[in-house]
Amino acid sequence: MISGFMPSSSHSIRVSASECLISLMANCVPDSVIAEPSIFDEKVLEKLAKCAIDLLSVKYQAAWMETFNVMGSMFDALRWRADPILSEVVRAIGELRGSESFAGKKEADEILGKAIRAMGPERVLSILPLNLIKPKAGQPGRAWMLPILRDYVSNTNLQHFRTELEPLSQAMLQRVGDHGAAEKTMDIKIFETIVKQIWAILPGYCDLPLDLTDAFDIKFAEILVNILYGQVDLRSDICRALQTLIESNQAIIAIEGEEDLLLQSRVSKAAAQKNIEHLATFASNMLSVLFNVYNETLPQYRGFILQCINAFLSITPAQELMETFERVSQALGTSLAETGAQTQAEKQKQRQQNAANKMPPTSHSLMDLVITISIYLPRDSFSTLFNMAALIIVKDDDPQLQKKAYKLIPRLAESETGKAALQERSTDLQQLLLNSSEKVSTPAKRDRLAAISVLIPFLPADSLHFIPAILSEVVISCKETNERARTTAFDLLILMGEKIASSSGAIIDNSKVSHMPDDAPAVTATLEEYFTMVSAGLAGSTPHMVSASITALTRILYNFRESLSPETVSDLVQTMDLFLTSNNREIVRSVLGFVKVCVISLPSSLVLPRLESLIPNLMVWSHEHKAHFKAKVKHILERMIRRFGVEVVNKYCPEEDKKLITNIRKTRERRKRNKDAAKEAGEDSDEEETGGKRRNRFENEYDEALHGSDSESSGSDVSDDEVLGKSRKKGSKKAAGGNQYIVEDDDEPLDLLDRKALGSISTTKPVKARTITRTKAKVDLDGKLLLGGNESDDDDQMVIDTPAEEDGGVGAYVHALKGRDAPKKGRGGRLKFSNRKGQDEDDEMDVDEDEVKAVKKSIGGDRERGRSGRGGDRGRGGRGGGRGGGRGGFNAGRRGLGEEKRSGGGGGGDRSGRVMKSPRGRGRGNGHPRR
Repeated sequence: MISGFMPSSSHSIRVSASECLISLMANCVPDSVIAEPSIFDEKVLEKLAKCAIDLLSVKYQAAWMETFNVMGSMFDALRWRADPILSEVVRAIGELRGSESFAGKKEADEILGKAIRAMGPERVLSILPLNLIKPKAGQPGRAWMLPILRDYVSNTNLQHFRTELEPLSQAMLQRVGDHGAAEKTMDIKIFETIVKQIWAILPGYCDLPLDLTDAFDIKFAEILVNILYGQVDLRSDICRALQTLIESNQAIIAIEGEEDLLLQSRVSKAAAQKNIEHLATFASNMLSVLFNVYNETLPQYRGFILQCINAFLSITPAQELMETFERVSQALGTSLAETGAQTQAEKQKQRQQNAANKMPPTSHSLMDLVITISIYLPRDSFSTLFNMAALIIVKDDDPQLQKKAYKLIPRLAESETGKAALQERSTDLQQLLLNSSEKVSTPAKRDRLAAISVLIPFLPADSLHFIPAILSEVVISCKETNERARTTAFDLLILMGEKIASSSGAIIDNSKVSHMPDDAPAVTATLEEYFTMVSAGLAGSTPHMVSASITALTRILYNFRESLSPETVSDLVQTMDLFLTSNNREIVRSVLGFVKVCVISLPSSLVLPRLESLIPNLMVWSHEHKAHFKAKVKHILERMIRRFGVEVVNKYCPEEDKKLITNIRKTRERRKRNKDAAKEAGEDSDEEETGGKRRNRFENEYDEALHGSDSESSGSDVSDDEVLGKSRKKGSKKAAGGNQYIVEDDDEPLDLLDRKALGSISTTKPVKARTITRTKAKVDLDGKLLLGGNESDDDDQMVIDTPAEEDGGVGAYVHALKGRDAPKKGRGGRLKFSNRKGQDEDDEMDVDEDEVKAVKKSIGGDRERGRSGRGGDRGRGGRGGGRGGGRGGFNAGRRGLGEEKRSGGGGGGDRSGRVMKSPRGRGRGNGHPRR
């Protein structure tokens, strides 16, 4: 009944009918029908299939796009029950897809992909064979199906890949090999591409295969091993397939509750466990292969190999795992011993060789493997693991190896066994980190801070002295050049504060802190005490340490401001007010960040009393342009005015600096007027739009203001976002704009219901291309260009493609004749020359036309005597008339002001009126030698 509306001429009716059918398939086919259909259910499904096949007839040609959507929903709903009732649908759509004139190839690919996912690739390829090796007569090749198989194959028989696609790959490789070392032809490149596409399908076949125990045998494993060693380009696909093979079955085992075969894709937990046990028998050999391949691969291409190694380690039996760890540990120890025995010159030579080969030392690769294995080791092997880490951490001659050693502690925290080991060995690890503080290389600082962050939650109540012992290193790291190191330091400051706050009442034994005297008194763990610890850096001997301490205090004040007593906050603000008078720019830069946090986040009752001294101290730096100090101060004053009012700020501002407050006030008022005007016009101002975007993107007003209005971070080594723990996204220009524009034609609006509408939506504001106008130029009978004539004349014309600009070429000349400054005739035949500037229309000069003629006549002389060349008796070019004339006056052959054009009949020329050139040069008269 519903399908009867599909051939309707109305697009809306067709869409509504298709959506009704899609909803019917999604909601009215119960899971029981798919799992165990009765005879009646099978007949109903067959009727649905007949209706679907009928929708592909010519009768429904206008609704083919809507029909494809219905077909896709049927494959999704029926899953493997779509075979064989929808086989004709696959054949019909496959034939359409193979037609060159068919325009819906993308939609057809999607339907065929859903058919592959529902019916399986084996069934679909039996209906639509690839025909790549031995094509049948009249059957086209379907290499276009390989990308579809890559994207949609899953939960099928792995054996089909071995019997169909793997032989196809071998055949293509054989053709490539037969070509030899000759230059690759287009056919050879196509064969290589097909091989890559075939192996790119393997991860899909390894996603919950139904026949894993039968299909994955030693022979298939050997094929994969040979490809790992021999085909570098295919390693990523092989590793991803092996990883998927393990993790997909582990996901089934991890499902809690009753089994649901539909949800579990027909793989029960028992079957998944059996699959894992089967794969575990290959784990040891596969790990050896993967270790070797890992050592031979460049660092930038190792990630997928390490992930595959991690997957196999998770299923390796404990005994084999220990044996593997021992082999790797011995190899690492040997490599470290060889490196230690080398002289400095030999080490430098080896580094140069490694740099040339772009391969890291063997010790680096082995350390990566140790870190990967660590979380799967039993507790009794952790002693060896920690000893190995302690040996490497103090080696400052190899920064990259030291960096990897610090990564071991966060790696152990990923498993329950590792967490227990960290808690058990907390004291030893604390001492190790403290003793190695002087040996830290710059590349390892971020990972060292991450290791400390992992250790803090495992600190027992009697080991809180570790926090003040390590605190100075964390504080100074807030000024690190590396952004990730700074961010980790800020996070660690918060973590240590939370640890002390959660241990409220515990005793911190300061006598155990290395840089404190042995008789230092013990203190109670409180947040106020933690702030006192951080504030100790304010007495540092270098501006860098003082600046870092202020930055650290800013971060923890913002985070713990609601948990601190008002007295503590007030004392802290008063101290920072004093530092604002410092002469060191690095210190003041950090203080400005602190003041900004105070103005925005602290209660008004704490900030208002400090404005009397705070504002004058701020205004001192409003005259400093270096490092964007003026912009920082102005922004802080804007926030003060927004919160406390312009009267309060103006009250405490020095008299000589009040002009800055006035400027801010006027800017705010102008912005408000523009905003109100835009509202009255029914439009949203740009500020509202961008502001609305920011309010949607940030959690609170403070983040919005900090990110949206601060542009001075380029002058500081620590940005406000980092101090507040907010990550900045790349590509801020696009994020700041956030606007979208519709690109449409002038003749027809964009149809937003069209699938192609997304192609007409842009984040860049569309600008109409400047069209080149076609100006019509007039010519006379001789073909000469006429300018300034009547445009309505119907003389002979020619069309010139030239931009219609007034400032250049012909346009400038026309402007001189017709523009504002051109002479115009007034009353009585007077010429008026405009001498106006701006909009002043009164300053004009009137010239009598008769006076102009008289002056011209007196300069040019008597035309009939032949002295009207271009000079008079004593023109610039010569001494008189004659044939040559001179360059002094007006040419009688040219028209003067207000005269009609006429051909010359007098002057220094022959009887035809032509002017003769002087034989000895321009402007020299005959018979009159130069004096």
